[in-house]
Amino acid sequence: MKRTYPAEHFKFRTIIMSWIFLLLGVMAEALSHVALKATDGFTRPLPAAMVILGHLTAFLFLGQAMKGMPVGVVHALWAGMAIVTVTLLSALFYRQHLDMTAWIGMLLVALGVVMINLSQGHSH
Repeated sequence: MKRTYPAEHFKFRTIIMSWIFLLLGVMAEALSHVALKATDGFTRPLPAAMVILGHLTAFLFLGQAMKGMPVGVVHALWAGMAIVTVTLLSALFYRQHLDMTAWIGMLLVALGVVMINLSQGHSH
């Protein structure tokens, strides 16, 4: 007996997959940006290749995320999450530390991402 699924099942699955692709895109972009510092002005081939591959991978994932989410929402979430992720990875890899004002700014970015996610503009 063939099992049928309601349309909501496929919509929910598409949204979940879009979020997974978005998060993968954010990670690829963030790692690429962190590797950019190691290129030393694109004079070091391995880190430079990582940057190019990371950006390409990020855009491939973001293109998949846009199948189930609006373009503006994907871009806003991607940018906000990438800013915070790059900042955290820079602190981890390069021991770059920010002052309290910068961390408050990161908190505001994170809150903005949450607000976008909860907004009506996020409906599909």
